[in-house]
Order: sequence, then structure tokens, then C-alpha cells
Amino acid sequence: MSREMLQLAEALASEKNVETEVVFKALEFALSTAAKKKADREHMDVRVEIDRDTGEYQTFRRWLIVADEDYTYPDVEKTIEEIQEEIPGTTIQIGEYYEEQLPNEGFGRQAAQTAKQIILQRIRDAEREQNLNEFLASKEDIVSGTVKRVERHGIIVEVVAGKLDALIPREEMIPRENFRSGDRIRALFLRVDEIGNTGRKQVILSRTSGDFLAKLYANEVPEIADGLLEIREVARDPGQRAKVAVKANDQRIDPQGTCIGVRGSRVNAVSNELSGERIDIVLWSPEPAQFVMNALSPAEVSRIVIDEDKHAVDVIVDENQLALAIGRGGQNVRLASILTGWQLNIMTVEEADERNAAEDAVIRNLFTTHLNIDDETADILVEEGFATLEEVAYVPAAELLSIDGFDEEIVETLRNRARDAILTITIAAEEKLGEVSEDMRNLDGVDSDMLRKLAEAGVTQRDDLAELSVDELVEITGVDEEEAKKVILAAREHWFTEENN
Repeated sequence: MSREMLQLAEALASEKNVETEVVFKALEFALSTAAKKKADREHMDVRVEIDRDTGEYQTFRRWLIVADEDYTYPDVEKTIEEIQEEIPGTTIQIGEYYEEQLPNEGFGRQAAQTAKQIILQRIRDAEREQNLNEFLASKEDIVSGTVKRVERHGIIVEVVAGKLDALIPREEMIPRENFRSGDRIRALFLRVDEIGNTGRKQVILSRTSGDFLAKLYANEVPEIADGLLEIREVARDPGQRAKVAVKANDQRIDPQGTCIGVRGSRVNAVSNELSGERIDIVLWSPEPAQFVMNALSPAEVSRIVIDEDKHAVDVIVDENQLALAIGRGGQNVRLASILTGWQLNIMTVEEADERNAAEDAVIRNLFTTHLNIDDETADILVEEGFATLEEVAYVPAAELLSIDGFDEEIVETLRNRARDAILTITIAAEEKLGEVSEDMRNLDGVDSDMLRKLAEAGVTQRDDLAELSVDELVEITGVDEEEAKKVILAAREHWFTEENN
């Protein structure tokens, strides 16, 4: 048996092109499995050790040494007290194994067949692991393969002929694409996933990733590989439309023309690979305003207003450009928002003027009420860009003095009135804040700034807050919609608790 064991190990290792050690490990596992079946004790722990030089092997039954309180499985565990009674003076510790040698059983035909199946399965697993490692070592971004079969959850692609399969999950497939068995296909290597608890691994590919489009372009445009051009951002609506932001690292190169190609040859090559996906080439800019205007192409933008705090941009367009800026189903503005990383709010010139007029009216009323000035003086402050009492009170006096008709006396009066008004408003707000109920103060997500704004709006009780709509809370406090939802749900939680009780 020993010579046969060595010959079998060498033959299988040669035939399957795997290390001999892999075969020996598989043989040991197979022999231990067969030994358990022979003893009719499937749950006992058996270890087989094959001598790599002689082919002789030994069989051991083993138990894990555990503390008394952890003792659960008598077939594979012994307590430390039990082992000390059986072997007085033993130095074995908890967490180690105690082994007893068993006689090597002769295996019949069925046991031998089982061993062979286990060996072959282990070798197949080793082959698969080796093929996977070779595939990963190649570091390919774009993977080409053949469709093996189409399943409900995705497409199985043979990426290494007869050796390695990959999966394009349904969510990583371009909508309405149809592939059949035998079709050639290209996709982006995404990741490697574990398959359940089997220990096997699955290569995952994607055809919807923005990186897939970027890599396709890099293959199509030599200037990208040479570093003369750079793809900075990609936004995709897979199979329909995409926007690609490009930057020239060599000022002699036209990035848009280079990426489009002669008569659209380059952009068409990428588009055809993506089932006709329409691709807009956009000039990247480090200036957010310019980048936003470029990203909304082909729409023409009249002007934009950037709100750094909310990371949002108001985009103002003429009436005849509105539909183009928004796009069908909001597609153009949505992709532009993803590409630039800014929240984009599209509006017409008329809508912007109406909103600005309403905002100016609020500021004008603030100034006439708290600074005790006429509408004409208030209008001057608004036109000069002043929007808060704090700006009037604390900007350098020189800025106010630079306004036509404002002398030192007027400026000093305005600054003093503004400071007095701020103090009065602050004292009133603190008094109002004292009216806020304790249970409202302790709500998750409600900080002191939000409490102050709510108190100023007359919302001082938890139920008052709970009855607000999300839009109302956003308007009062300026928080985003998601945060407003969480706060309102927290305020309403006691309603449901009381109902359940």
C-alpha cells in the first residue's frame, strides 16, 4: 500500500498539474473520512498522517481539550479534568488536542471510491484556486470571455478557457442587453466573492460600472495611456447615456476632440461596446462653477449661484433651455450632479428673479424693522449685498463708508442699531429657548442650534415638533431632508409607544 500511495500521489499531481503536497493533503482527508465511515462514527475527529518519503500512514483519533463549562460534544471534546484523570501528570493544556492511535483499516471498494472522489474534488478545488490566482496575477481590468450560460441571477462567463468561470450579476448588466451561449463579451473585473460557506470563490464582473467605461476609453485613446489626457469623473445611466469629464495634461491637445475621434470613431467604438450608450465628453475644470456649466452641456447656462454650506448650486437658464438642461426624465441634470458632486437645482431666469425678489423683500423687512430705516436705505443695503444684521454690525466700517451717500454718522448709527438689535434678538431667543420642554431637548438628532431655531418659530413642545412636516422642519432649521425625517420620527416615537401600551 505504501508504494501504491506514492505512485498514486505522483500520478495525480502530474495529471492535474498540481503540487504533490496538495494530493497528499487530499489523500489524508479521504483516508480519515473512510476511517470514520468504517468505524460508523461520522462525528468523531480522525487525523491521518502520510509519510511523504515512504508512503506509510498512521491513523489517529483526537479530542480537543476544553474547560468543564465549555464541554459540549463528547465525540470530539474532553474536559481538562477528564484528561488529567486518564493520564495523571499530563502537561496538555486547554485548546490543545489529545490523540490516540488507531489501527489502519483496510479499505474496501466503496471506501476506496469515496476516497478517490474526495481526492479528485480536492484537486479540482486546488486547480480552481490556482487558475483564480493566475487570473488575479494577470491584473486585467477589462476581461474578455465567452458566455457559458444565462441564468436568472446573471451571466456565467468563461474567462479562462475550460478553467475559470466568472459571474456578471443581474444588477451589473446593462438593461435590455441580450446575450446567448457562445457570445463573446467584455466586462470590468469588479471583485472576488465567497460562495456561501463552501470556501469557493467567484469572480464578479460588471458592465455598468463607470470604471468600465473609463477603461474602455483608455484602450481606445492612446493619449490617455500616455498620460497626455486624463479621465477625471464618469457618470452613467447604463445603456442610455453617460457623461465623461476629461482633462488635458498637455495644453496642445483638445481633450474633447481627441476623445471623440475623427468622425466620432473613438466615441462610437466605446458606445457600441455599451449597447449604443450615448456618451457626452465634458471638459473637467477645478472651478465648480465652470465644471457645472460644462457638465450640463448641451444646455446653455445663464448664471449660477453656489451655496458652499449646502454643497448645492442653483443653475439659472433661459426658458427655452429648461427642458434641455433637465433632460428626459431628469437624466441630464441627474448625471451632471453625479459627475460634479454638487446638488443642482435648475430654474428659469423668471423663477430665479421671483425667488430673489422674495428673498430681498425678507431682508429689506429685516433692516427696516430692526435698524429703523426707510425702504430706500434698506434697498441700498440689499443692493450692496448685505443680508444679515451681523454683516451690518461687524463688517469693516470702510465697506459701509464706500457706499454713495453714507457718511461716518450714518455708518456709526447703522452699526450701533444693528448691534443693539442682535443683542435684543439674542436675549429674546434665550428666553424662548427656556420654554422648550425637557423631553424635546433630549431627542436624538436635536442640537442646541436646532432648538434655538425651533423656539424662535414657536415650536417648544415635543408634540409641536412631531406635528411638523419634513418640509416645514427643513424650512425652519435648514437641515437636510434625511436629518429632518429622523428628528420627526424620534419626536413621534412616544405616540406609537403609548398606542401599544
